[in-house]
Amino acid sequence: MRALALILGLLAAGQAAALSCVPPDVARTFKWADEQEDRYLVIRGIFTFDEAKLPSPPRKDPNATRPVTEITAAFAGHSLTRKGFTEPLDRDLTLRVTCLGPWCGGAQSGGQMLAFARIRDDGGFEVDIGPCGGNAFPNPTAKMERRLRRCLRGGLCQPRTDF
Repeated sequence: MRALALILGLLAAGQAAALSCVPPDVARTFKWADEQEDRYLVIRGIFTFDEAKLPSPPRKDPNATRPVTEITAAFAGHSLTRKGFTEPLDRDLTLRVTCLGPWCGGAQSGGQMLAFARIRDDGGFEVDIGPCGGNAFPNPTAKMERRLRRCLRGGLCQPRTDF
């Protein structure tokens, strides 16, 4: 009986260690970026990079993953204006993929993505991609774009609460 209690206790502890995230939301991220001292540019397009450079937790010690991996990516797309994603933008940028223990952010090379790119002091762009998402949104929808235009114009910019 004690062995069964110990096993059940260990199983419960393992489940409690799972990562819990608020679902990513473009309005929430827009408001967050607007409150930062850093400047951000909202971009949508194709990110091309070497997926082999994405972090993956070591099998022997999943918690030994490096906290940040920087990957150079080519971006081809547009930046957000009051009329939508209308300003062409083609440039290299840095993807900063972060890990929290065994949980890491990820992205797909060649896929459409909407992202909040931090503008560095040297003029370069960085996009943070964490295990909970938030600054990068794969496969953006027309609804996401409408919400962001509304936020940029000073209209209703309410994060989703239906989760």
